[in-house]
Amino acid sequence: MVKEKNLALCIILSIVTCGIYMYYWIVTLTDDTNAIAGEPEDTSGVIALVLTIVTCGIYGLYWAYKRGEKIDKAHQLNGQAASNGGVLYLILYIFGGIIALALIQNEVNKFAQ
Repeated sequence: MVKEKNLALCIILSIVTCGIYMYYWIVTLTDDTNAIAGEPEDTSGVIALVLTIVTCGIYGLYWAYKRGEKIDKAHQLNGQAASNGGVLYLILYIFGGIIALALIQNEVNKFAQ
């Protein structure tokens, strides 16, 4: 089950902890987007975090794009129109990772309600 997170609190914690909270946030967002897309057996959040760290952030670009695809799939499963969010999240992740995380969390929160 996906739980709604306070978006402002996630951003503040990410800033106050100098980005450490963002690692936890990436793990939970990965697991949550897998759950709402109906693919809980897909790459886990911990594996995604490890791959992002090992590849010096390169996997994070792929991760951001895939989160958009997962959210699009979740919209389709609910009979809603899907946009190509993967490209948006990828671009935002390149220029400001926290912005991409916030938008992904916003979409996940919609499914948690």
